[in-house]
Amino acid sequence: MKAATVRELKIELNNCSQQELVALCLRLSKFKKENKELLTYLLYEASDEDNYIASVQEEITKEFGLINTSSYYYIKKSVRKILRISKKYIRYSGKKETEVEILLHFCSELKMLRPSIKNNRMLTNIYDRQITSITKTIGTLHEDLQYDYELVLDSLI
Repeated sequence: MKAATVRELKIELNNCSQQELVALCLRLSKFKKENKELLTYLLYEASDEDNYIASVQEEITKEFGLINTSSYYYIKKSVRKILRISKKYIRYSGKKETEVEILLHFCSELKMLRPSIKNNRMLTNIYDRQITSITKTIGTLHEDLQYDYELVLDSLI
């Protein structure tokens, strides 16, 4: 089965009634955990972005506390998992400010990780790529926000 384009879906959804839309959303939420998480974000957390950012940062901190630091292999796997989760939450929001704040928190937690990431090339590369990503995203923000975020970014570098 070939999936319809976004434009075709939009046209078809405009033709549906409210009850049909509710039924479609509920049916969609039953299939994947990510669909349910996105729907939860849109319904409950999108109105309070600061609280959402704080909860994501708290989860990142908790995950970094659970990392098995016995070898760099386990550290790398855990850091990639945490980054994947962080990117998923960033995708839900779609706001550049949220992306910058979550990635800044991720990088600060990664930098504080013991044993140091400087002893492992792969962890250092992950850190450097996220710093580059943050720098690019900061460039698209308003000037006042750019200044504030660049101060935090400079403290990480």
